[in-house]
Amino acid sequence: MMMMNRWIASFALTAVLLAPSAPLWAVSKEIVQIQTQVQMLQEQITNMQHTFDERMGVMRNLVEQNTDTMNKLATSIDKLQTTIQKQQADSGTRGDQFSGQIQSLNDSIDELKARLGKVSKQLEDLQASQQTLAAQTAQSAQAAQAVQQQQQAPPPDVLYNNGLRDYNAGKMDLASQEFQDYMKFYPSTDLAGNASFYLAEIEFKGGNYAQAAKDYDKVIENFPAGNKVAAAHLKKGYAFAELGQKDAAAAELQTLIQRFPRAPEATQAREKLQQLGVAPARRAK
Repeated sequence: MMMMNRWIASFALTAVLLAPSAPLWAVSKEIVQIQTQVQMLQEQITNMQHTFDERMGVMRNLVEQNTDTMNKLATSIDKLQTTIQKQQADSGTRGDQFSGQIQSLNDSIDELKARLGKVSKQLEDLQASQQTLAAQTAQSAQAAQAVQQQQQAPPPDVLYNNGLRDYNAGKMDLASQEFQDYMKFYPSTDLAGNASFYLAEIEFKGGNYAQAAKDYDKVIENFPAGNKVAAAHLKKGYAFAELGQKDAAAAELQTLIQRFPRAPEATQAREKLQQLGVAPARRAK
């Protein structure tokens, strides 16, 4: 079984490594092959786990029964030895012989207990090895699925432009899904910060101001060099204002003015501060 498990894990990893190098005309065929391989791999993992658990349960039950029997036998021998010791004064030499036999039985029981302890340790080691192998096999299956999903995803520019088109057309649910897919498949591209910003915008337009504030904060934290940071500060301040959190809104808008004093968003921030009745921060010289 161990060799089979290793072969399965190696097979999945080989599929992962070879999949990206396939020519364009073979992508669809290889995606189907990977899907089939992943399905088979998951079924084999489930069957292996089920079989192993059943066998492990039987073996543990036998070990526990044997251990219980040994303990009962040891108790009986102790009682017998006590009885013999009481009768030893009357039995003379015969009592000594019984004592020797009892001691031999005790030694045999101790040896059996030691062997049972080794068997229990081997069972625990076997279970740990099986769990480790199952985890490695599962990781291989996840890697294969990741490659499959990457191959199925549209190119980044197509996916982003589709999201932006649907956003501008007011198709917010569709645009949200497309921008989420972009963040899932292409989280490190130059446009990832923009996609994250539009997800926050969709929340804002839907009146979900608390979630929008959190999403704007993700843009600020995760994409500090992006071109949507100033806009994210501004809209985060707007979201706080909509929630009636005047102090938080003012603090966010002041931060925007201090960080980007000459940005168009800074002018909008000053106007919003005036509406809130807060003196705007001084323009940096």
